[in-house]
Amino acid sequence: MSVTDRSHQELHEQAADEAARRYADSAAERERVEGRLAAGVRFPDSPAALAVRADRILDRGGLSPSAVVADIHREAMDLPDANERIIDLSNELQAWSFLPRGVRSGSTVARITLRRDGRELPHGTGFLVSPRLMMTNHHVLPDESFARRCFAEFNAQVTADNLPDTVVRMELDPGTFFAADRRLDFALVAVAPTLDGPPPGEIFGWNRLSVQIGKLVLGEKVNIIGHPSGRLKEIALRDNAVLVRLDDFVHYTTDTEPGNSGSPVFNDQWEVVALHHSGVPKKDDQGRVLRKDGRPWQQGDGDDAIDWVANEGVRISSILKHLAGLDLDPGRRALLAEMGPDTGLDPAMTTAPAPGAQPRAIAVPGVTIPSVPEAATTVPTTGGERPRTGLRARATAFGGGQHLVFLHGRDQQDNHPDEIRRTWTAGLNRGLTLATLPPLDPEDVWFPFYGTRLHALVNGRESTAGPIGLDQVSAAAAAEVFAAESPTGSYERLLYEAAARAGMPQNGPATTEGFGAGLVGVLHRPLSWLAAKSDLDEWTIATFLRDVDLYLGDSAVRQAVLDSVMETMPASGELVLVTHSLGTVVGVDLLTRLPESLDPVLLVTAGSPLGLDGVNERLLTRGPHQPPRVRDWVNVWCPTDTVAIGCPLEDERWGKLTQLAVPNGRERAHKMDEYLGHPGPAREIRGVLRA
Repeated sequence: MSVTDRSHQELHEQAADEAARRYADSAAERERVEGRLAAGVRFPDSPAALAVRADRILDRGGLSPSAVVADIHREAMDLPDANERIIDLSNELQAWSFLPRGVRSGSTVARITLRRDGRELPHGTGFLVSPRLMMTNHHVLPDESFARRCFAEFNAQVTADNLPDTVVRMELDPGTFFAADRRLDFALVAVAPTLDGPPPGEIFGWNRLSVQIGKLVLGEKVNIIGHPSGRLKEIALRDNAVLVRLDDFVHYTTDTEPGNSGSPVFNDQWEVVALHHSGVPKKDDQGRVLRKDGRPWQQGDGDDAIDWVANEGVRISSILKHLAGLDLDPGRRALLAEMGPDTGLDPAMTTAPAPGAQPRAIAVPGVTIPSVPEAATTVPTTGGERPRTGLRARATAFGGGQHLVFLHGRDQQDNHPDEIRRTWTAGLNRGLTLATLPPLDPEDVWFPFYGTRLHALVNGRESTAGPIGLDQVSAAAAAEVFAAESPTGSYERLLYEAAARAGMPQNGPATTEGFGAGLVGVLHRPLSWLAAKSDLDEWTIATFLRDVDLYLGDSAVRQAVLDSVMETMPASGELVLVTHSLGTVVGVDLLTRLPESLDPVLLVTAGSPLGLDGVNERLLTRGPHQPPRVRDWVNVWCPTDTVAIGCPLEDERWGKLTQLAVPNGRERAHKMDEYLGHPGPAREIRGVLRA
């Protein structure tokens, strides 16, 4: 039933009334919490909740380990006291990154504006939770027809110089996706990109939601970014505390206004913990809302006159569980999956595999853990058999004597080689345009394809037990299984080496005092550290290292992959080999198998793990070395790409090569089309190709 004509004020009042009822019903719990706070208990939560929260803070780089060690060693502390002190320190001592991370999170927040009677009226706040989806309140966007009358305004804010920023308007697209629930007061809607532009999340970033526990405890401070009363973007920063945690809602004290409806509620690590949806109005014994002057509030007084006693937010975990239970078509379910693996919304967890498809899971006694795809910008298949063969270039490409070959990375089994080739070529053409060089035709590119064969080899090792959700098994638990199944026992070494190169302290509290270990497994700390230091999530990191380890450690896997690549390679002429991710490792091995008639004039490695000793020592030629027969070598990496940790390749044994650091976009640190879209690598590739 459409509620387009229903008063927005009525929906807003309903939300406030229900929040007030929950506030009254939880009075005993709130009084208990407030009493303990008044008695000096900093975080009046359960010992288990404090332990999990402290572990999450430490393992996600939310606090300097040296600060923890210096503080807790001043006096003898048992573990519960130490956990409480860690949380307290995270509130008192903020790393320099607190501010830029806040700015990055704020970029995802937009003002929602309503078109009505020829006017544009500020209506509420929303925030991106995936490249294409925005979250707000149900009372802000009650149905699809109402959403079509609204649009989102990003950058509705002032700059560092207090000047108006350039506002970017994007239309809402409820026809592509819309879901809402009145009780949880949330709405999730697609946002249409600008004409021929990327999805909004690739411009402004998006918040990675998580069903995992440990994001907040009672008494901890929260932050809210929004558009109060439709004004330019503002922030309520840490002058607040969580008072009550209900099954689906949290109550907190925060200086917010009605226009903040739909704002994200962040913890100090800038994880979204709740969706702000209503203030809690003070009421008299007759249930009437009261003004700040104590008199009953009446229509026309305005929300500013109400005596708000607290605020209420909807717990993100409750919204994610509701979304997981929706009956959606495959297209809309795929859009939900773009919210990321920590949401538990991957279709592989809730739907059966296609006929003939292998289950995408790893073996755990009694259960399985779904695998997670590497970041890609390709279109998945919609059914039928997975692609198996690569693509040859046109015989006339580059005069017939030169060959440009793209070599992909892992987890491409569900993607069409032609679509991947076109996506990479489009990225390269963007870089060529920036370098004022002529573009290329995708059909002039060779594209060997080993994705399906690698997937079959990996999954052939696994059980077919039913999958379970991410709220039951974490990426760290998956990493423990990957380590146990490593052919040569090298998975754990790879993970720890990568974390160490990313700056993880080797003698921090996790090893000296038992913090960060034991509760969730020894691999949780390096995995969380890598995720916190990059634009990649824990599941992508864990599964990427798993596939690298299997390729390097299992001779049958390596041989099958190399054979697949050689099936679609030119036989003679000059070779320009452009490789990505795991493909850079495969590519360096491949160079030892090329026929003498094929001359590698240029090797490009992008987003490569070759700098890790745990990788390069297991190459066919063993250790850092100049790739055989290659005339020129260009290595491209992004500092926020975890896969490229170990770059630049500084060991002199790598020989002479060109090293290019590039600033890939938000949430696109490891995407190959992003790497190729920079003029530097594009110029190097085009420079050796004949027109």
